[in-house]
Amino acid sequence: MTREHQSALASGTPARGSVSIGQVLDELSPEFPDISPSKIRFLESEGLIQPLRSSSGYRRFSAADIKRLRFILTAQRDEYLPLRVIKERLDALDGAAAQGGGASAVPPVAMTRSELLAAAGAAEELLAELEDYGLIRRARSYGTQTLSVLRSAVRLGEYGIQPRHLRVIKAAADRETALVEQAVAPLTRQKGSREPALRAAQDLAGHIASLHATLVEDGLAEAGLASQPPHPGRPPGESREARGLRSASGR
Repeated sequence: MTREHQSALASGTPARGSVSIGQVLDELSPEFPDISPSKIRFLESEGLIQPLRSSSGYRRFSAADIKRLRFILTAQRDEYLPLRVIKERLDALDGAAAQGGGASAVPPVAMTRSELLAAAGAAEELLAELEDYGLIRRARSYGTQTLSVLRSAVRLGEYGIQPRHLRVIKAAADRETALVEQAVAPLTRQKGSREPALRAAQDLAGHIASLHATLVEDGLAEAGLASQPPHPGRPPGESREARGLRSASGR
């Protein structure tokens, strides 16, 4: 919290340049049509934002609050991140800023193509290939999700895994996304807030990711590539035809 915010709280007056919740909606709704007063109140109840209160009890939002809201909404819309992860990122930004100018170490929400390549330590050719295979969308600016994908591709490339091998992962992710969308469809058709659908989708995505990781670990154990014992009934070292680069590359 800034000194200006602290001073405003002490005096009971809003921070300089603060606006009402209605003005926040006017500014953000063109970019985020689903934003609503109830969504903003929910984010506040979860501790992701802390708007000031005027002497009459109304919420007042500074430019920093609106920037924080835009960060949260972008992460939800573009990266489907659970609020827990978004809060961790915000805490990292807050911690870096508190240490005096260290916030630049945290990747920005939107990066140019050259900034993305520099942050990931990647070559233009790799990014172009990932775009060709549909793992990254070509855009004017890129977010932290794209940065994560590109960094993973760089690391995988060190083991000889190329973007063409990753098509099977993208196909699986698309099927899992469709499964989540189907499961929460009844909630999205309900009138009112979309928060129940968002929370359900994030919860389902977390369970699917956990299951996916467990199945991969089990497969590695069966192949003798993990410290844990293989699944009962399958001898160590037995491979499955559909696993590995053979399946990914189709060869």
